[in-house]
Amino acid sequence: MQSTHKHGVASAEEQQTLLGESMEMHKIAEVIQQVAPTDITVLISGESGVGKEVIARAIHAASNRSAKPFITVNSGAIPEGIIESELFGHEKGSFTGAFDQRKGYFELADGGSIFLDEIGEMPLSAQVKLLRVLENGEFLRVGSSVPRRVNVRVIAATNKDLEAEVRQNNFRLDLFYRLRSVNIHVPPLRNRPDDIPVFFRRFVNEFTRKNNVKFGGISDEAMQMLQAYHWPGNVRELRNVVESMLVIERGKRMETSDVGRYLRGSAPLTEERNLPVPLNKSVEQAERELILRALLDIKSNLVELRSLVAEKLTPAHGTNSSMGDLKEAGNSLSLLEMEKSLIKEALQRLNGNRRAAARALNISERTLYRKIKEYGL
Repeated sequence: MQSTHKHGVASAEEQQTLLGESMEMHKIAEVIQQVAPTDITVLISGESGVGKEVIARAIHAASNRSAKPFITVNSGAIPEGIIESELFGHEKGSFTGAFDQRKGYFELADGGSIFLDEIGEMPLSAQVKLLRVLENGEFLRVGSSVPRRVNVRVIAATNKDLEAEVRQNNFRLDLFYRLRSVNIHVPPLRNRPDDIPVFFRRFVNEFTRKNNVKFGGISDEAMQMLQAYHWPGNVRELRNVVESMLVIERGKRMETSDVGRYLRGSAPLTEERNLPVPLNKSVEQAERELILRALLDIKSNLVELRSLVAEKLTPAHGTNSSMGDLKEAGNSLSLLEMEKSLIKEALQRLNGNRRAAARALNISERTLYRKIKEYGL
């Protein structure tokens, strides 16, 4: 399981990455400046990957709590059986495995802010306890009857329609009204193409500085292609595309033909597209399928290329056996060998930096570690 919380304060660089140049983001920046000095609860909504956590960090950084803790909690990543203990702490012996007294995330965030990501995934039992904290700042550790108080600013985020979740009895109506004192909706990246060059430059600068790779520039036409792309994965997808291009293209100037290879399956802005959602599959299973799907595309291109070469070089009145062998070799390529080769190449070009390699390959670090061990790299 990925870490469900982390500490930190938004840097000036993170805030700059957030804002962009579109009218929509300027309006969000104005709202941030208005709500940051207060303790009002904020609900940030928007599709996955639009940068909701960055906005939450910007609110905290602009508030009077900026010197205090900022704790991020992924509400959907904590099993239902332990979420109350994780949020509010527990007393020693309160349940099997509770060998020591433990503070929860709310106590750790005392004086600062807590960011509850994926709030729509929170179990109803925990929603009741959260509502009590929002209303009077009180909570009970698991196994304790002594109320405790905290002074915490709550910022929540969701990619779900919470009103629909309320109608389906998956989310408490009273908590919904309490959370949405201020609602900041972040539009998808496809609706704010003016922000794409800003994000592109930021990601290029960050990646080249951290990984010592070169950037050869990008043509105006190639940038226009990026701006016309649908971006189903939003800003997160843009970052992955930028980092992949920097690793693979080796400092060459990027033209439309180069960019197009990383936007396979792109659609016009007028076409409605949705990200495939794997049902009943683990994150690692889904990532592996995405990798293999990409490898299949690569293999298909290689086979097609070899076929074209064979057709050009085969004499009109005979068969070139060497070209036939080449076509057969293309058809027998092992997907696992290709996957191993891609991972090995990414690690070499990034000087063994596994975190950067995982991001360039668009897989989790845990998946990358497992594959390194599996392939003996």
